[in-house]
Amino acid sequence: MKKLILSLALMAAATFAFGQKKVVKEAEKGFKTGNLQTALTAIEGAITNPETSGDPATFLLKAQIQTKMFGSDSSNTKETLEIGNQALATFNKTIEMAGDSKTSPLGKVLFGEEVNGMPDNLRPYGINTLKNVSLDKAIERYNVDDLEMSYEFFNLAGEIDKTDSSTHYNAGFLANNLGRFEDAKRHFGYLLDLPTYNKTNAYYTLIPILSTEEKNPEAAYAMVTKARVEYPEDRILAEYEIQLLLQLDRMDEAMSQIKDALAKDPNNTRLLLRSGYLKEKGGDIAGAMADYKKSVEVDPMFFEGNYYTGDLILEQTQKIMTELNSLPDDEWEKKSQEMGKQIDDLFRQTIPYFSKALEIKPDDVNTLIRLFQVYTRLKNAAEAENMNKKLSAILGPNWQEN
Repeated sequence: MKKLILSLALMAAATFAFGQKKVVKEAEKGFKTGNLQTALTAIEGAITNPETSGDPATFLLKAQIQTKMFGSDSSNTKETLEIGNQALATFNKTIEMAGDSKTSPLGKVLFGEEVNGMPDNLRPYGINTLKNVSLDKAIERYNVDDLEMSYEFFNLAGEIDKTDSSTHYNAGFLANNLGRFEDAKRHFGYLLDLPTYNKTNAYYTLIPILSTEEKNPEAAYAMVTKARVEYPEDRILAEYEIQLLLQLDRMDEAMSQIKDALAKDPNNTRLLLRSGYLKEKGGDIAGAMADYKKSVEVDPMFFEGNYYTGDLILEQTQKIMTELNSLPDDEWEKKSQEMGKQIDDLFRQTIPYFSKALEIKPDDVNTLIRLFQVYTRLKNAAEAENMNKKLSAILGPNWQEN
C-alpha cells in the first residue's frame, strides 16, 4: 500500500513538473510569435512556482519578453519607460542568480551582442538589446523635442552600461539643460571614472554646476585643480581656475595665473578682461584701461570689453566731479570750467564703447542707462530721449524712479 501511495505521489510530482515546463513552453511560444501579454502571464506563473522559480533561465525568458514589449511600444511615454525598467530589474535578477559569465550557454544569450541591421528573429533580446532599444527611443524623443523622456531613456541605457561614454555624455548634457543637476553630476561622474576618456567636456559642465548652481566655489576649485593636473594646457580650464580664484577672493594667485595664461595666449579677450579687472581692483587704472582696450582691439564685437572700457572711463569722471565739488568756492570758480571740459571730454570718449556694446546687445539695460546718462550730460536731447524710449519699453515709463 505504501508503495502504491509513493508511486502515486511521484506520478503527481512528475505531472506537476511537466505542467510547469509546459507553461514555460507556452511563454517561449508567445515570445517568438509576438503574443507577448500571454507569454508574460505564462512566465509569471512559472516564476511564482517553487518548481521553476529557482531557474535563472525562467527569469531570462521573462526579461526577454519584457524587452520585446518595451521595443514594440512606440508611444515612448513614462509607461513605456516603466516596462524598460522592469526588464532591467529582471535581467539584474537573472545575473544575480546565474552570475555574469558571458561564455556559459545562458550568458551567451543574456549578454548577446547585436549587429546593426540584425533581423528581429536573430536578435538575442538580452540586456544589450534592452540598451540599444532604449537608445533608439532616446534619440526618437530628442528629435521631437521631448527632452525629459529623451533623458529618461538615455538614463536607462546608461544604467545598463556604466562605461558607454556617449550615452552618459548625452544623459548628462540633457540633465544639465533640464536643471537636473544631481543627475548631470552622476552621469558626468561616470565619465570621470573612465581611464582613457577625454574628460574635458565633463569638467566644463561639472565645474559650473558646483560654482554657480550649488554655490560651492571651494568644491569647484578643488575639481578644477584636479582637472588642470590632467589637462595642464587646456585654456578653458585655466580660465575656470582664474574665475574661481576671483570668487574665492584669492587675488594674488588669480593674477599670477592670468599672467601665465596671457604669456601663452596674449590675445585671449576673456583673460584680458580678467587681468584688467584685477588691475582695476588693485588701483592700477592705467593698466586696467590698457587691458580693456586691447580686448576690444582684438575683438571689436566683444561686449564685455566695450562695456568695461566705457564704464572705467565713466568712473574717472566721478573722481573729477568729487574733486571739483570738494574745492573751496574760490578754487571752484577758478577750476570748474577746465575740469568741466575734462569731464565732458571723458563722457564723449565713452560713446564709441557703449554704442558698440549696445549694437552687440541692443536690449542691455545697463548699457542703455549709461548712454542715457552720457547724452543727458552732453545735452544731446535727441539721443537721450531715444535711450529713454528704449528703457521705457523695457522697464516701464517710470523707470527712472525705480
